Amino acid sequence: MATVLEPVDGIRAAIADVPDPEIPVITLADLGIIRDIRLRDNGQYEVLLTPTYTGCPATLVIETSVRIALDKAGFSDVSIRSVLSPPWTTDWISDAGREKLHAYGIAPPARGDGRGTIKDEGPAACPQCGSINSTEISRFGSTPCKALWRCNDCAEPFDRFKCI
Repeated sequence: MATVLEPVDGIRAAIADVPDPEIPVITLADLGIIRDIRLRDNGQYEVLLTPTYTGCPATLVIETSVRIALDKAGFSDVSIRSVLSPPWTTDWISDAGREKLHAYGIAPPARGDGRGTIKDEGPAACPQCGSINSTEISRFGSTPCKALWRCNDCAEPFDRFKCI
């Protein structure tokens, strides 16, 4: 006998594997971009999304990808809404997401670093060799949510997710 999912569980399952368009090895759920799934007063469900940055250039692609996944799973009546407050924080990245970022060569911030400082004043562990002897090269990396760092031991450049 097949297990019947509650609507929220079915919606969550339908969008669980939607990849981030800029870092395809990690899902939107792992990044904490999928904020919530709620039942609205009109009886319809909505997915709440919070982009990593208010002006994130991938927001439209993220919303479209979620819409496609919902439609494909038969949830065409579920709406999608961006929620900017409270703003996204790196603390919302799951442990699995942090591991995926590291394996991909991006230094994730340590859990609890979010909301502490936007400057990332602490050392970044190199995803190549693990050294914390690293230096920020540029506050602006390959995407708005990352900064460019260099390991002073192995000399490899790497992205670091900005603490927010």
